[in-house]
Amino acid sequence: MSCPCLGKEVGCLCSASWLKIACLCRSFCFLFSRIYHFLLLRVNSFCIQVGYFVFLSFLGFWVLKDLRPRTNSFRPRDLDLLFTSVSAATVSSMSTVEMEVFSNSQLVVMTVLMFVGGEVFTSLFGLYFRKLKLRWLIGTEKKVASVNTNPPSNPTNDIVDHIELGLVANFDSLNSQVEPQLCQPQDDFIDSGDLKCRSVRFLSFVVLGYLIGVHVLGVSMVALYMTHVSSVRDVLKKKGLKMVTFSIFTVVSTFASCGFVPTNENMIIFSKNSGLLLILIPQVLLGNTLFPSALRFTLWLMGRSSKKAEIRYLLSRTSEAGYKHLLPSLYSSLLVVTVLGFIGVQFIMFCSMQWDSDLLNGLSSYEKIVGVLFQCVNTRHTGETIVDLSKVATAILVVFVIMMYLPPYTSFLPVKSGETLRENSKRREPKKSYEQLLANFKFSQLSYLAIFIVMVCITERKKMKEDPLNFNALNIVVEVISAYGNVGFTMGYSCERQLRPVEGCEDKWYGFSGTWSDQGKIILIVVMIFGRLKKFNMNGGQAWILL
Repeated sequence: MSCPCLGKEVGCLCSASWLKIACLCRSFCFLFSRIYHFLLLRVNSFCIQVGYFVFLSFLGFWVLKDLRPRTNSFRPRDLDLLFTSVSAATVSSMSTVEMEVFSNSQLVVMTVLMFVGGEVFTSLFGLYFRKLKLRWLIGTEKKVASVNTNPPSNPTNDIVDHIELGLVANFDSLNSQVEPQLCQPQDDFIDSGDLKCRSVRFLSFVVLGYLIGVHVLGVSMVALYMTHVSSVRDVLKKKGLKMVTFSIFTVVSTFASCGFVPTNENMIIFSKNSGLLLILIPQVLLGNTLFPSALRFTLWLMGRSSKKAEIRYLLSRTSEAGYKHLLPSLYSSLLVVTVLGFIGVQFIMFCSMQWDSDLLNGLSSYEKIVGVLFQCVNTRHTGETIVDLSKVATAILVVFVIMMYLPPYTSFLPVKSGETLRENSKRREPKKSYEQLLANFKFSQLSYLAIFIVMVCITERKKMKEDPLNFNALNIVVEVISAYGNVGFTMGYSCERQLRPVEGCEDKWYGFSGTWSDQGKIILIVVMIFGRLKKFNMNGGQAWILL
């Protein structure tokens, strides 16, 4: 090793120092590699996503607070800015301030929060980590194969290698996502593992292309529509909104199933613009309930023109791909039928009960059909609306609440006894004692919702007594379940419904939660984050037996 020092003794001393530094660097690299592999294999994805959304929410709050709002006469409180940031990051679209308060810079920040908080975008991280994990496992198996075929001459190294391989085997056995193929012969595993790794990598590019393609197409169509329709441009000009910002913000919000719109009135002000609503309807479905079906259809189309082994692997062995949004063929088909069936039931019920009501007053028959279809599509789980929900019939509201509660991939799957159609269901591993103990204390989703509703009723009990028409149980239930489902539907608040009119009361275009106490808003923030992560507790409450 060369050394800048002069002299034999100084040169030896300097060389020894460089060797120590190099050894120390190698030790740190080795330690970092071990920690990285340990975290890659053992850290729960739930903890990762909790940290991700909490960090994203506070980062968004800090940036929103640093930027100035549109007017200096009103500046949102810190809690309302945090509420808005959490709502955008968890794609919930719950609001405690009017949207037109935010400046163009703040709208851009919210657009970024909605984009990186959407389910399709966050699922890309899951594919990336899965690809890294598969690469590491394949590399480990190759090392095992090389050790077996070419045993090391140094017995000390042999012992160390076997210890390290034993640690790797322990990590693999403890990891809940290790595939059954690890039990296959090493050569077979390496071959199938390489194909699996290439398939996951290929799927990540497909999802990324899908994400970018749908957004580019949606923004282009919205911008083109606004260019040719003067009524939409007049609305934006009157409200001081930029056409580019509105187009990108609305498409990103719609695809991410957020439901935020830069206007105070949401989509009510565009209820007569049927063309705009028809452009946004596919965005709602492609980014939410029909994403698995659209993704599988995309792979099928690619397979028709290409004979890549990765495509055949993804279409035939969906469970081994480990991507929850890639569903089997039959499941994907039945999901389309179920989604369209739910929309049809809501559409028929809404038209039959509200066709001649004041809600749709001033709209032509064609505009009513498109508007009602848009409203029904948004109940799962986007939350954009063309009507005032406080004036909707109670029976329809109950149906909307049920639709908001249902997970996006709810589907009717007829099976025979002992048969399962969901190939993506993972092989259940025996749980440890402490894991089983924690599982016994997990409640069902309805139980948690009931707890949150009771907590809100406690924090808002004074207002429920003084203003019972606005602060009634149904309105609170709609608000909480809407936050849990990350929908954004709200009953709003009306000064006309006050039994004791408050002087200076002014109707605002924000959600019902905007009039809640700080404690109630904090509870709803927890509900939004809990709802965004509800997929990790879909099997909760199994310790309770109802006879």
